[in-house]
Amino acid sequence: DVQLQASGGGLVQAGGSLRLSCAASGFSFDNYAVGWFRQAPGKEREEVSCISNHDGKTTYANSVRGRFTISSDGAKNTLYLQMNSLKPEDTAVYYCVAHRHYFCSGLVGAWGQGTQVTVSS
Repeated sequence: DVQLQASGGGLVQAGGSLRLSCAASGFSFDNYAVGWFRQAPGKEREEVSCISNHDGKTTYANSVRGRFTISSDGAKNTLYLQMNSLKPEDTAVYYCVAHRHYFCSGLVGAWGQGTQVTVSS
């Protein structure tokens, strides 16, 4: 079974940083794109970032580009999201995902459990 275990969320002041991690198992990590979605209260779920473990290409939502950095470690089957210069509007539950393809298609094949990120002003 595909498993995606996210961790690293928490409470941080605006301007601070957090690093999310996601331990993946049950699929060929190196052959798929993986990434992060988030959902804030009362808002639709949105894609934050994606990385193709096949060729390393990355995508970012406009709202986080320049502040967040996605990376992955194939040896550890682990995905990361370094979040800097956090803003209150980044407050959300963050989900790690495995895409259906090797490229960042936006089509999610598996969802992990969420981790809460709260940014205070």
